[in-house]
Amino acid sequence: MATAAARAEPRRAPRPRVEPRPVPRRRPAARPRVAGNVVWIVVVATLLAGIVALNVAVLRLNMQAEELEAERAQLTARRDTLEADLSRAAAAGRVEAIAVNRIGLAEPAETTYVRLARAKE
Repeated sequence: MATAAARAEPRRAPRPRVEPRPVPRRRPAARPRVAGNVVWIVVVATLLAGIVALNVAVLRLNMQAEELEAERAQLTARRDTLEADLSRAAAAGRVEAIAVNRIGLAEPAETTYVRLARAKE
């Protein structure tokens, strides 16, 4: 009986093993890179603007420093002129000449010294 059943069904050849097809992965949609580039351009432009602003501030400070240095030199020259005028005005010969000519003072004929008693402590 087993033989008749075996004869009734023909043997099938084994099928080659087929691997399943890989499912293609979807690539993410390409984002426009323009947005990223614009960000970098803005960052670099901001940094450059900051550097330019810093340089302008330094130049202004240098100009102010030069102006102050020139003013200091003028004031120093003016001070020196005033000191020379004061020195000439306070000179002993000039004071004596004014005392004799304008006020009419004369040199004393005799010098007198006065001694004061010391106060007791």
